[in-house]
Amino acid sequence: MTFENAAEAAEFIKQKTDHRPRIAIVLGSGLGAFGDELNDAVAIPYEEIPHFVRSTVEGHAGRLVIGTSGGVPLIVQQGRFHYYEGYSMEQVMFPMRVFGRMGIEAVVLTNAAGSLKAGMRPGDLM
Repeated sequence: MTFENAAEAAEFIKQKTDHRPRIAIVLGSGLGAFGDELNDAVAIPYEEIPHFVRSTVEGHAGRLVIGTSGGVPLIVQQGRFHYYEGYSMEQVMFPMRVFGRMGIEAVVLTNAAGSLKAGMRPGDLM
């Protein structure tokens, strides 16, 4: 994956929306529905984005959602790519390169995790 590939993907995404987010959120298992709650949203399946690969993990929607939450423009990655799926590290990291080309200044990464704390419930933030 080259910087030109990232620039091409970033331009493709920008053409789909007037939003210019500065924050990206990568949703892990269990939080994918957050992307569906964005306002004035546009969803782009990964297979439509140049040079993106597909997420093969069950429950990962495999799309980018660009919209707003609380008036803040966001780009949300619903499902991500993993090295254990057989993708190269370049492919796994490619969305971060694209976000950089889009002017994203902060990335929030989430994941599924377990807890031994009795008061923790599924969906709680840790």
